[in-house]
Amino acid sequence: MRVLLVGAGGVGTAVTRIAARRPFFEAMVVADYDLARAEAAVAALGGDARFRAGRVDAGDEAAVAALLERHGCDVLLNATDPRFVMPLFQAARTAGATYVDMAMSLSRPHPERPYEECGVKLGDAQFEQAADWEKAGALAVVGMGVEPGMSDVFARYAADELFDEIEEIGVRDGANLTVDGYDFAPSFSIWTTIEECLNPPVVYEAGRGWFTTEPFSEPEVFDFPEGIGPVECVNVEHEEVLLMPRWVDARRVTFKYGLGEEFVSTLKTLHLLGLDSTEPVTVPGADGPVRVSPRDVVAACLPDPATLGERMHGKTCAGTWVRGVKDGKPREVYLYHVVDNQWSMAEYGSQAVVWQTAVNPVVALELLATGAWSGAGVLGPEAFPARPFLDLLTAYGSPWGMREQ
Repeated sequence: MRVLLVGAGGVGTAVTRIAARRPFFEAMVVADYDLARAEAAVAALGGDARFRAGRVDAGDEAAVAALLERHGCDVLLNATDPRFVMPLFQAARTAGATYVDMAMSLSRPHPERPYEECGVKLGDAQFEQAADWEKAGALAVVGMGVEPGMSDVFARYAADELFDEIEEIGVRDGANLTVDGYDFAPSFSIWTTIEECLNPPVVYEAGRGWFTTEPFSEPEVFDFPEGIGPVECVNVEHEEVLLMPRWVDARRVTFKYGLGEEFVSTLKTLHLLGLDSTEPVTVPGADGPVRVSPRDVVAACLPDPATLGERMHGKTCAGTWVRGVKDGKPREVYLYHVVDNQWSMAEYGSQAVVWQTAVNPVVALELLATGAWSGAGVLGPEAFPARPFLDLLTAYGSPWGMREQ
C-alpha cells in the first residue's frame, strides 16, 4: 500500500506517528499547502524512509490527482477540514485510488424550514456518486475518524453481537479536558466545530427518516466513564446520524456532544455577530482592501489545537450508547474509547483529541491493506465487519470498553 496523506495539521501529524510504528504500508507521502508543515511532520519520524513530504493545494483536484499518480499511491487519506472533501474525493476517483476521510461533504440547511427539514445532508454529494464508484470497483470509506468512525464501528458491533433489536443508538462524546493559560481554546479545529455545532442537528427516526432540530436541543446529562463523570450533552449535526441508518437497523439515531455552557454561549455569540460565516467580507489591509472569511479570522485568532498538548490535562471519551432487546430482555450498553492526554503526549507527542481521531483511519488502512476490509462503492465504517477493527485497535495499545447501563 502506498498512501497519499493530504493535511499535515494536528490529525495528519498524529497519523504519521501512529503509522510509523506499523509495517503494513510501503510508502506515505505527506502533503500540505504549507510545505514546511509537511516537512516537519516527516522530520519528526527520525528518518523513516517510507515517508516523504510534498506540497499540494487540497482544493486543486487536478494537482492532487497528479500527485497520486506521480508517487504511485493507491490510497488517498484526507486529513483536511470538510471544505476539501469533494475535490479530494474526486481526485482519488480520477487517479483510481481508494479514498478515506474522517468527515463527509458539507451540508446546507433547508432554505425555508431549517429546524424541521433537511436541506442538503452531510455526505449527500459523495453518496450521489456511489453507483459510479461501485460500478468501477472503486472504494471510498467515508467518515472514518473517531466520530464518525469508531462510533459507527461500535454501532455495527452492537447490531451484530449484542442486540436482537435496537431501539436507539446515541453517540455521546464528552471530556474533562482543561488547557492551562486559556479561557477558550478548542481542542479540535474551530472551523469544523463551528460548522457542526451551529448547523441544524439531524435526528433519524424509523418511519420518519431524517429531520432537523434547533442547535443545542434536547440537553441531557450523560455520565462518562473512567473518571470523566457527568457532562451535559446537546444535539449537534454529525455524520453518524446520516451513516448508521444506511447499514444498521435502529428505530432512532442521535448525536450529542458534551460542550459545556461556556462553549455553547461562545458559539452563540459568534453566530450573533456573524463571525461563523464563511462568506468573505472586505476589511482594510496594509496594502489595500482584503477579502477574508470571518470564520477564518476566528480560527486565526485561536491557538492551533495541535500545539496545546503540553498545556492540556484530562481525558476525552468517544462512544456509542445503544438501547434495545437481547434474548427477549431489555438491554442498554455504552461502548466507548477513552484517551488520557498525559498518555498520548508521552507516547506519541500528540494531544488526546487529535490522537484519538487519527488512530482510527490508520487502523482502517491496515485492514484494507490486509484484506480484512474490502468492498466497492461509497461505504461508511458500519458497512464492514466490526470485530477485526476492534481487535486491531486493541493491538495498537489503545483498548476500547463496554459498560452495561
